[in-house]
Amino acid sequence: MSRNLLAGAALAVIALAGCSSTPDDPAPQTLGYAAPARLRICHGYGCEFRTSLDLGARDGARFRAIMAPGKASPAAERKAISRAVRYFEDRAYQVTGVRDLPKAKLGASRIRGQMDCIDEATNTRALLAYLAKRGLLRHHKVERNASRGNFIDGRYPHWTAVIRDPAGVTWAVDSWYAPMGGAPDIIPMSEWKPRGYLSSGALDS
Repeated sequence: MSRNLLAGAALAVIALAGCSSTPDDPAPQTLGYAAPARLRICHGYGCEFRTSLDLGARDGARFRAIMAPGKASPAAERKAISRAVRYFEDRAYQVTGVRDLPKAKLGASRIRGQMDCIDEATNTRALLAYLAKRGLLRHHKVERNASRGNFIDGRYPHWTAVIRDPAGVTWAVDSWYAPMGGAPDIIPMSEWKPRGYLSSGALDS
């Protein structure tokens, strides 16, 4: 098979799974924790569908309570972020009406409510940006989503949301492996990057 045909086949497989790219960064701004927000929940693989999730003052207060213990240290904040992701995904379920299964079935795109790694990474990053804008992240900054694997290295492409701690260490916040409302993998990018497509930090640790 020619190099062009191999490249075309790789792109086709990526398109089926929806793990080829990630949307642009949201514009930075600073808001009070209770300020309302409308987030778009990506689902259907590759953000095929977007469903609005309105987060109001009650959600803001809930996130503030969840993140409060995280003030103690970067490690405590990462634990709080895990709890925030779980609450956020339960709220997403309320608007999509479908509880996303763990991981993603190859080629099962355009199914409402089901999410591939791009959907998961995009949604998690939207939550992290929401928390940051409301001053609820004290020890981490939100980075651009990152990927690993490119077929050439024998690994399937996979995306994750990313945060950076005060020491400059970047951490994956990868919610793809758990069922909707489950705890995400939060592990150093230096550990996340070498892993295989189906290798969950939570399961391996």
